[in-house]
Amino acid sequence: MESFLFSVNATLPIFLTMLCGLLFRRLGLMDQRFTAYLNAFVFKVALPALLFRDLATQDFADAWDGRYVLFCLVATTLSIAAIVLLGRALVPERPRRGEFIQVSYRSSAAILGLAFIQNIYGSASTSMGALMILGSVPLYNVAAVAVLTLTAEGTDEGGAEGTGADQTADLVRKSLVGIAKNPIIIGVVAGLAWSVLRLPMPGIAASTLKNVAVLATPLGLMAMGASFSIEDARGDLRLAGVATAIKLVVLVAIFLPLAILMGFRDQQLVALLVMLGSASTVSCYIMAKNMGHDGTLTSTAVMMTTFGCAVTLTLWLWLVSSLGLVG
Repeated sequence: MESFLFSVNATLPIFLTMLCGLLFRRLGLMDQRFTAYLNAFVFKVALPALLFRDLATQDFADAWDGRYVLFCLVATTLSIAAIVLLGRALVPERPRRGEFIQVSYRSSAAILGLAFIQNIYGSASTSMGALMILGSVPLYNVAAVAVLTLTAEGTDEGGAEGTGADQTADLVRKSLVGIAKNPIIIGVVAGLAWSVLRLPMPGIAASTLKNVAVLATPLGLMAMGASFSIEDARGDLRLAGVATAIKLVVLVAIFLPLAILMGFRDQQLVALLVMLGSASTVSCYIMAKNMGHDGTLTSTAVMMTTFGCAVTLTLWLWLVSSLGLVG
């Protein structure tokens, strides 16, 4: 019951914050133009600040476990590759395919991962969460930029105009430019570099950064809620349901047994559980909207996974606890 209540307390406020955005739109407090500006602010400023702060404040060197980071990296890579193939088979419309792929693999690893570990093991025990973030979050973002760039409106099946070598060169150039200029990628790289170099963070700068970073999740959630349309979402319920099943059940069922066989326990398993089976992050929607996609499929799936993971994460945690794998 305690685990269930924690999961509900961690996820239900996220869902309710989305509904606040929907309510504010109904009341006339958030129109389409304001929501577009809000999305742009979160994408270009608040979310990069949040990711930079999360990564820059972690001590990766002291807690280093190369075998664990490699497992997170390989599991994330295989998940993305499999979902890309599945997306090509299930979703003929390329812009919706990009949204489906991103929302099916990308977890709330940075936000929920540390929260779960701190709740179970205490505020000082976040090293495995930090290593999980290192093995997954940078790849999440790089893959998202590539997928959303190559499936945006106006690109052909190859992702670029032309044929042959010209098409391939344009495809590579477009992907690399998109990755290099993406504010979220810049935030991730800067945060990792700051942590590895052990640079000091002055108190005034840390407080200012925190004030900006804390805006990312609530503003992003409300913008998503304000943009959400029940009528439009009805056409995406099937795909959103498939993405939800993949995000909350399938990836955990495949990779968690492998992690157990490799000997990972306690903090390591809890962090992996969040990486594999937590709700799709709100930044999926922010990136989709700012990279030429409609965002309806993404917002529907984020809402469904957010509501569902309170139950599924609790069940997974109960299972590994009952097997004596997490104590």
